[in-house]
Amino acid sequence: MTMTADDYIRNVLNAMPAATPRRAQIAAELRGHIAERLESGQPLETILRGLGAPAQLAASYLSEVPLVSAGLGSRSAAKLVDACLPLAVTIPIAVVGWLVWGNAFFPFALAIALAGAWLVFWIYTVVAEWQSGRTIGKRLFGIIVVREDGARISGGQAVVRQLPVLCQFYWIDVLFALFTERRQRAFELLSKTRVVVAPRPE
Repeated sequence: MTMTADDYIRNVLNAMPAATPRRAQIAAELRGHIAERLESGQPLETILRGLGAPAQLAASYLSEVPLVSAGLGSRSAAKLVDACLPLAVTIPIAVVGWLVWGNAFFPFALAIALAGAWLVFWIYTVVAEWQSGRTIGKRLFGIIVVREDGARISGGQAVVRQLPVLCQFYWIDVLFALFTERRQRAFELLSKTRVVVAPRPE
């Protein structure tokens, strides 16, 4: 299937985090650049080949955006907000179960609520970071997850960086952030991702 100019531009933008400044301007510049060369008689395939792979072109734009590592305080606060969200859903369900079935059900209800909240928290974090680089907590505190070059992370990277939460050794993983230059956790180093201050749209 032949790639159109719109497909190419969409792929370039998709390789960038949603918070990247100048996204609309970049799209307009690319569209104008392609249109200008089409008018001069160049085939679209040749133009797109000259621009390079969409991910590489996105990386060249992202290299102009400075990456500032997020502080441990804002990261911790964002994680606390995100952890409270699933608890706010599962604990009321457990309370209802306790009221309906009595005290004998309470230990089971509490265990189910905590296990459910933990699983929902993990799935939500992975999906949110994969899709937009940001959970609700990260949005509130103005931080975002990106690749080490500033590009948008993949689904695989989102899973790998959250494995410590799933496998319950998160606090050991967090200790690495105290000693690494970019405040990266061990599994952030492994997944080649980092948490940075989200750039403000221009």
